[in-house]
Amino acid sequence: MRPGRISKVLAAAAVVALSLAACTPTPPAPTETTAVPTAVDGGNLTVLESEPFTSFNPTSVTGNSLTNSRISSATHSGFSSVDSALNIVKNEQFGKYEKVKDDPLTIKYTINSGVQWSDGAPVTADDLFLEWAAASGYFNDATLDAKFAVKSGTAYFHSAGDNSGLARTAIPVISDDRASLTLSYTSQFSDWETALGSTVSVPAHIVAVRAGLKDAESLTTLLKSMEKGDPAKPAAVNPTLRKVADFWNTGFDTKGMPDPTLALSNGPFLVNGITADKELILTRNLDYTWGAAPKLDTLTVHYENDPDKQVAALEDQTADVISPAVTAERIAALTALQDKGVALQQGQGLGFDQVVLNFKGVLADPNLRSAFLHTVPRQEIVDQVAKPLDPKAEVLNSFVFRPAQIPYKESARSNGVDTYSVPAVDATATPAPDQAKELLDGAKPTVRILYNSGDPERVKEYSLIAAAATKAGFVVTDAGKGADQWLDSLKDGAFDVALYGWTSNPTGSVQVPQVFRTGGISNLNNFSNTVVDQLTEQLALNPDMAKQNALKMQIDRLVIEAGYGLPLFQRTALSASGQHATGVAYSPLALGPWQSVAQWAYVK
Repeated sequence: MRPGRISKVLAAAAVVALSLAACTPTPPAPTETTAVPTAVDGGNLTVLESEPFTSFNPTSVTGNSLTNSRISSATHSGFSSVDSALNIVKNEQFGKYEKVKDDPLTIKYTINSGVQWSDGAPVTADDLFLEWAAASGYFNDATLDAKFAVKSGTAYFHSAGDNSGLARTAIPVISDDRASLTLSYTSQFSDWETALGSTVSVPAHIVAVRAGLKDAESLTTLLKSMEKGDPAKPAAVNPTLRKVADFWNTGFDTKGMPDPTLALSNGPFLVNGITADKELILTRNLDYTWGAAPKLDTLTVHYENDPDKQVAALEDQTADVISPAVTAERIAALTALQDKGVALQQGQGLGFDQVVLNFKGVLADPNLRSAFLHTVPRQEIVDQVAKPLDPKAEVLNSFVFRPAQIPYKESARSNGVDTYSVPAVDATATPAPDQAKELLDGAKPTVRILYNSGDPERVKEYSLIAAAATKAGFVVTDAGKGADQWLDSLKDGAFDVALYGWTSNPTGSVQVPQVFRTGGISNLNNFSNTVVDQLTEQLALNPDMAKQNALKMQIDRLVIEAGYGLPLFQRTALSASGQHATGVAYSPLALGPWQSVAQWAYVK
């Protein structure tokens, strides 16, 4: 069991949108429904988020939420970001990173002079060292049970990020001037460019003092003195490291405005005030010169979990920017507001819907898996669920590539998904596919179909799939759960068939093993294939894009051949802005409109 795994599993439980790898596609151009007006410098815009802010450390398990991540993106910076075309964009005003050598893979990070926290302390390599310590799982020596609870040893840092890359690294080396950190990998890692420092969000000097240490340098000295954790030989708990990790894990969690030292910024905005569960105020960071300077003086964040009320707030001008859950009705309602100055930012998102089969239980039989997949009316699902959101929507034919990626068409032609291309199912006339009936051979197996019954699109998907499967001879049990319950059932394996979505990782390939490797942290359906396991390990080691694509094509084929499930369609990404806002741009990323926050401006 690799150190740090507990944290990632807890993170998977905390976040509904899970990660599947993607390369670097170019999404279709966004749809802008109004012309860009003239803006003024300064002013305030009001943004609605669906859930309240709860933590200044969005990389911890307890702090890992969409709202926290969006606020962090506006208040912190780092060596790079990902743009709307899913390209890695370096921020050399913050600093630079460079590959020093290939064998061993060695990366040097250098922070520019003048980059600082909002209390005036410089951002240093000690901050990067703490980020590495938390994200790598290097010090954890816990052994976990089947439910990922600690049986023995210690899990210090509970990071919500993936540690499969940084787990391959040795203790970093810091330069004498504390400006540079050099990181050496014990084996090759294809996604090294985004493994560390994309955003530096936790100040080491604050964590150090809160844990009883003198300063950030003292914290780094402590970390460098520790041995690598070994679950086979767990060591006694180090009380000082325990204090450091505990504070990193939960010390930045808050519902109100905390001690200002816990709200430090190194980005374009500062958090200036929080009213618990009601409001958060961001103000422009006047000292920020190591990135694109914001145009607004302030941003006011309010919370509204009802998407229709978000639309109403945009209409009555009590909100300026929203990113509600997408339905055809909401798109129509927002489109109807164009004459009131509302603009839509719409395009393909990174999320996609899928049908996934459980390899334990009744569908352990490969013939039954194949029979069920032959009943899935993918075209009908696209016609009734996806096209009302996007008239150009098509059936998705790959688990690991998106249509905008060059390898997609080739993989779709060779992965065998066309075996399951069934015609639309008319519940009153069209017979079930003959292949399914032949494979069932008169059997009438019972299958439980799990889905989020609070999502109207998933309800439609379930209805179409259940009708088709019933025709073929399956006995379908509706195992739908509410929004606050279905994910627990998914993790517990309480399903035979599950309908849920992945959010593709914007760059790299490292998340593919998380989903398809035996025992992977996001392998929620007990899928296991020794060849796939070998290919996923090669994928993590090989930095050559062409070779990565070839490996992923093989994985795509093997997964579909095994009856893992079927991809359905890509989901639409949507935000909208009112007549007083400009510069709000489409983004396929989870950040949504916040990706363009530095360009937001107020229109009188």
